[in-house]
Amino acid sequence: MRGVDLAIYADALAGEAAALAARAERGRSRLRQAAIERRARAVLSGAAVERLEALGLLGGTDERATRAELREVEASLEALGELQAWVEAELERATAA
Repeated sequence: MRGVDLAIYADALAGEAAALAARAERGRSRLRQAAIERRARAVLSGAAVERLEALGLLGGTDERATRAELREVEASLEALGELQAWVEAELERATAA
């Protein structure tokens, strides 16, 4: 393999890794927000909770689905990390030759 091809592929993989990492962080953020909403529900009046739900400001996160998505994204990141390590090793071999 040519070093240039490996370098281009490595850059593409880095972009994918960044996108997946951002997706994982958005999932974590949704889970943190859901936890805040649960705490708020415990102290707000029923009328306020109903109004906020009607506005879409409370209860917008399906925590089970978000956790499942986060597990999938994290597994994908791990697999992508393995591929990136292999490509980097191949790139080092190609440039050393």
